[in-house]
Amino acid sequence: MDIGVVGSGHVGLVSGACFAELGHRVICDDDDVRKIEMLKKGKMPFYEPDLKEMVARNVTTGRLSFTSDLVDTINRCKALFIAVGTPPREDGEADLTAVEAVAATIAETMTEYKLVVEKSTVPVQTGMWIKRTMKLRRKGDVEFDVASNPEFLREGSAVYDFMNPDRVVVGYETERAGRKLREIYAPLKAPIVETDIQSAEIIKHASNSLLSTKISFINAVSVICELSGADVLKVAEGVGMDKRIGRDFLDAGVGFGGFCFPKDIRAFIRIAEKLGYDFRLLKEVERINQEQKERFVGKLKEALWNLSGKTVGVLGLSFKPNTDDMRYAPSLDIIGILLSEGAKVKAYDPAAMDVAKPLLKGVEFCSTAYEAAEGADAIALVTEWDEFKNLDLEKLKSLMRSPVLIDGRNVFDPGTVGELGFVYKGIGR
Repeated sequence: MDIGVVGSGHVGLVSGACFAELGHRVICDDDDVRKIEMLKKGKMPFYEPDLKEMVARNVTTGRLSFTSDLVDTINRCKALFIAVGTPPREDGEADLTAVEAVAATIAETMTEYKLVVEKSTVPVQTGMWIKRTMKLRRKGDVEFDVASNPEFLREGSAVYDFMNPDRVVVGYETERAGRKLREIYAPLKAPIVETDIQSAEIIKHASNSLLSTKISFINAVSVICELSGADVLKVAEGVGMDKRIGRDFLDAGVGFGGFCFPKDIRAFIRIAEKLGYDFRLLKEVERINQEQKERFVGKLKEALWNLSGKTVGVLGLSFKPNTDDMRYAPSLDIIGILLSEGAKVKAYDPAAMDVAKPLLKGVEFCSTAYEAAEGADAIALVTEWDEFKNLDLEKLKSLMRSPVLIDGRNVFDPGTVGELGFVYKGIGR
C-alpha cells in the first residue's frame, strides 16, 4: 500500500521506516526542511537503536522516501497517518493545532478516497473533530474515513516494539477502513484489537497512565522500605511474580520522565476534567513522581551535609537508557535543585550530551564517567546505562574527593559497593 506519514519525529519516522520494512511504499513528510534534508543524507535527527540501518535499507530498495511537499504526499498515498506533535499547553491539555492543520490540508487537497489515521497521541473525541474538519473543508463529496491507531513505542526500543507488538489497536467506523488497516498490519501477524475510535483513543492514555501509576506506586513503597529496613528489590520481585501484576514497571528510582508519561498523565487528567470527572488518582501519581526527585537530592544532602561548594558528578542525563531524549528527564529537575543549592555539577551521558548542553547552563560536561568523578564529593547515578553498570568502581573511587555514591536506579549491590569503601545510598534499600 502507498502510505504517507505526516510528521517525522520519534513516532512518525519509526513508524514510516517499519511500514516500509513490512513491504509498503512509504513517504515520510515533515514541514521541517532541515530535518528532511538530514534524512535524505542518511542522518538521523535523534538517536534510536537500529533505526538508521532500517532507514538506509528501505531507502535503498525504494520503499522509503522523504519530503516536505505535503500536497504531493496526499496525492500519492491512499492511507495517511497523522504523526505530528501534540505538545501540552500550560493547563496540560494537548495542543492539537498541527493535527487540525494536517486534516484540513488533506481535505482541501484530496480528489479521491483517503484513509486518515490518527497516530499521534490525542485526547478522546479527536477523531470526531478530524472528521468534522474534513467534511467542512473537502471539495465536493470526496469520500474518506478517519481511524485511530495509537502507538506503543518505547524510546530506546521503538523499532523492536513496532515489529514485535503485544497488540495493534485500531479504531474505525466503517468496514472499509477496518479492512485497509488489517491489510497494512497483516505482515506483522500480531493480535489486532478492533474497536471504535473513541475507545482506541482512550486505550493509549489509559495504558500510559496505568504504567506511570505502577512506577509511582513502587516508588512510594520504596519510601516505606527505607523507613522499615526492607529491600524494595525483593518486594518488587515478590509482588511482580503474581501473574495478575507482573514485574515490569516495578523498578524504584528517581521517577519517570520522557515525553509520553508526564504529558499523557496531564492530558488524561485534563480530558477527565472536561468530561466532569476529577481524576485524583493520577494527580497523586504526578505528585509522587515529583517528590521522588526531591528525595533523591535529599539523599545527597544526608551524605554531604551541605551542598553549597560541593562537586557532584551526575551520571546519566537522558530520561532512560538507549535514547538521547531529554524531555521531562529527571536529571533536569535534579541538577536544577543542585545548582540552586550552590553545588557544582559535572555531568556525563553516553548519548544525550549534545541535546543536554543547551538545557543545562552552568554544568561542566565531561567526556567520560571517570572525568565526571574526578574531584567529586559524590556521584549521583540518574540513568541506568549499561556503560555505568560496568564501571571500574575502584578507579572511580580513587578519582573522587570523597567516596559517596547515590544510586538513583539501584544499579549496584550495596554490600559490594560498601566493601569497596563507598558511602552508598540506593532507592528503597
